[in-house]
Amino acid sequence: MRYFLAIIGGGPAGYTAAEKASKAGKDVILFEQNALGGTCLNVGCIPTKSLLYGAKQYYNATHAQKYGVAAENVTFDFAAMQKRKTIVVRKLVAGIKARLNNDHCTVVNGFAKILSPSESEANGLCSFSEQSERSYCVECNGLLYEAQYIMICTGSTNFVPPIPGIKDNPAVWDSTDALAATELPKSVIIVGGGVIGMEFATLYHELGVPVTVIEAMPSILPNLDPEVVQILLDKYRKAGINILTSTKVESIDGNTVKLSTSELLSTFNSQLSTLSAERILVSVGRRANLQGLEALNGLELERGAVKVDGFCRTNLPNVYACGDVTGKIMLAHVASHQAEVAVSKMLNDQMVNDQMVNYLAIPSVVYTNPEIASVGLTENQAADMGFTTEIRKLPMTFSGRFMAENEGETGLCKLILDAEKQTVLGVHCIGNPCSEFIAAASFAVRKGYTVAEMQQVVFPHPTVSEILHEVLH
Repeated sequence: MRYFLAIIGGGPAGYTAAEKASKAGKDVILFEQNALGGTCLNVGCIPTKSLLYGAKQYYNATHAQKYGVAAENVTFDFAAMQKRKTIVVRKLVAGIKARLNNDHCTVVNGFAKILSPSESEANGLCSFSEQSERSYCVECNGLLYEAQYIMICTGSTNFVPPIPGIKDNPAVWDSTDALAATELPKSVIIVGGGVIGMEFATLYHELGVPVTVIEAMPSILPNLDPEVVQILLDKYRKAGINILTSTKVESIDGNTVKLSTSELLSTFNSQLSTLSAERILVSVGRRANLQGLEALNGLELERGAVKVDGFCRTNLPNVYACGDVTGKIMLAHVASHQAEVAVSKMLNDQMVNDQMVNYLAIPSVVYTNPEIASVGLTENQAADMGFTTEIRKLPMTFSGRFMAENEGETGLCKLILDAEKQTVLGVHCIGNPCSEFIAAASFAVRKGYTVAEMQQVVFPHPTVSEILHEVLH
């Protein structure tokens, strides 16, 4: 059977594309070698947040006295947290299957690879002419499938840094290992102070596990606004999390790491030191997964990922790529949005010509405690791009509801404005629950709202989101 679209990978990009195209009446085939939902749903966003929410409930119970509530002998059951996490994931996977259950969508479980023109033509399938109706051929489980369009949604995998002693070391975990563990480690060293590392640091710390974070850069969360990050860094260090910045792991021997600190910042002239813990969690980023794409001769890559334009088109005709494999912003909601834009382009949706993916307007969240949420340019990025900026900021305590629900916290809401045009370039917040209203700020960044236009938005009272209004006065 010849399909309109063949999608390789069933993560947020893949299943979103399959649903959108099939609902438009196009025949779609989706290949996934593991479980639908991809990294995010199965070994990433959802299981992590399920465990983090359990840890937050325990943390809140043990600190309830701040709100006049006495809670004695509070305990937690990590096995029960893990069981609940698994149930949540299974329900969401089932939901995706239900969404794809229509007459125009076929889901195939197995490893899929795109065949070369010679392989395809040898099997009597797939014309590789220069005409607009060009076809591609995909092989999976020994069967061949033909499609007019290809969408590469093969995602990413954990990056394993070239640190001596890291491979085949039972003491070393990646994020997937940590999420699958049935028992908490007695202590943990986290290599990498990015989003994944700091979320796991939050989880373990709130459940009473001694945590050390090692970050090679001068700061944790190096891509975020430094002022916002400093608030989290100060709180976590005060709470007892050992955070070492400008520090590299030279080698690992069993459950011991050998460290070196930057000469510029160290008082020890980069002398090596060691630290030990029961587990060493390595979370230094992810890399695009290019397996199965070898036959796409001439496919252009950029920094180890598939290069795409604003509509997620590759340099090859009728070949699109979405999600982590593009190496853009490795977030599930980015993948879903890319897929929506790409399928609209395939369907010749006239509206999409004005709706290319705008990566500057993509909101991001770090699920620490307190949360960090941001969208648009940081102060430094805006300066690098030549903007003359105006900064407006307020503590989150200017929100009545924040004060009522976050005893002892201050937080921050910071807006980066174009000083000349008075348009919103970026919004950066720390404080719970800023993740729930950062989308409102993304509208402002996406549409280039001026201060005057944003002041016309009415926020309900009392909500923490009112801080976006307060900071403009």
